[in-house]
Amino acid sequence: MSQSHIHVGVAGYVGRPDAVGAVGVFRRPCAGGAWQHVLDSHEVHTVFVYPDEPSLVFAGSNDGVWFSGDYGATYERARFPDDNMQIWCFLVSEADPDLMYAGASPLAVYRSQDRGRSWSELAEPDIPERCAGPFNPRVMRLAETPGKPGELYAALEIAGAMRTTDGGESWQDLGDDLVRLSDEPHLRSAIVQQDTQAEGMLDGHAIAICAAKPDTPIIAVRMGLFSTGNGGSTWADMDIRRFSPTTYGRDIKASPHDPATLYSALSVAAASHDGGVYRSTDAGESWQRFDKVQVNGTIMNIGLHTSDPNQVYIGARYDGEIFGTHDGGESWEAMSIPGPIKDIYAVAAG
Repeated sequence: MSQSHIHVGVAGYVGRPDAVGAVGVFRRPCAGGAWQHVLDSHEVHTVFVYPDEPSLVFAGSNDGVWFSGDYGATYERARFPDDNMQIWCFLVSEADPDLMYAGASPLAVYRSQDRGRSWSELAEPDIPERCAGPFNPRVMRLAETPGKPGELYAALEIAGAMRTTDGGESWQDLGDDLVRLSDEPHLRSAIVQQDTQAEGMLDGHAIAICAAKPDTPIIAVRMGLFSTGNGGSTWADMDIRRFSPTTYGRDIKASPHDPATLYSALSVAAASHDGGVYRSTDAGESWQRFDKVQVNGTIMNIGLHTSDPNQVYIGARYDGEIFGTHDGGESWEAMSIPGPIKDIYAVAAG
């Protein structure tokens, strides 16, 4: 594990504009050691370790894409066509290891065909504005259908979800049925905009597809976890309340090591002091509490090691909180980043 590292993305505070602290990317060896502040010039919303090339690490910032070719020790800005675009997620195509996608805010998707060194914008998504928020809608997570290159699903913060079957040349809105579900009393939520109760169902944070059920994407939204078996025409409530006392879905990831395993981060709300990580080993049919820690902030991201299935990391919003396991969840270590830092948004390892 000498070249294996944990990478953490840190961005600005939410609701605490006067708070101080560092932003950017921190890293430390998975085997232990001190944290290094390796990118400090920009807020970072996502970090990503290339699946088959762990020396190649990406940071999605508040001004485009940054990349490292030395295991995250140093970064440089990629050739990116636009200024001041926030990057929130990365995806590598299953069929072409040189092909990457990046999701952005305001709503946009970018493509790279040279492992992230240069980028071009894909077709502009024509997604209707169903509710307003304090920020522009965001492409929070992209997932590719296993066995179907070019079929991508996207979770959109305060905008629902969308899908492409042609690698991003065109996009289909998948929000209508999420709005319909908000007619259910327990799925109504309006925090910012009071003229619609669909705000919570449109507040998409992550989406994942496991290989055991390649035609059943699962989206994590404010109101829980929801699945579709028909390309997003309709969504079904997975009723995560059966397994977890907290239901705010902030992250969901499919294991790169097991086709039927999923992990989800469930907390109380965007700003909270509780939550847990749950694991499913049957493609989402049932879930069990996986972590053995008490967080003091909303769990924002789950970092699955690219090559070691026993290593899983958790990033919680406040106080630089990072926890990790090296033995598949049997034991956990607290490894928080010292000093004042702003909000943790992402964790990756490889």
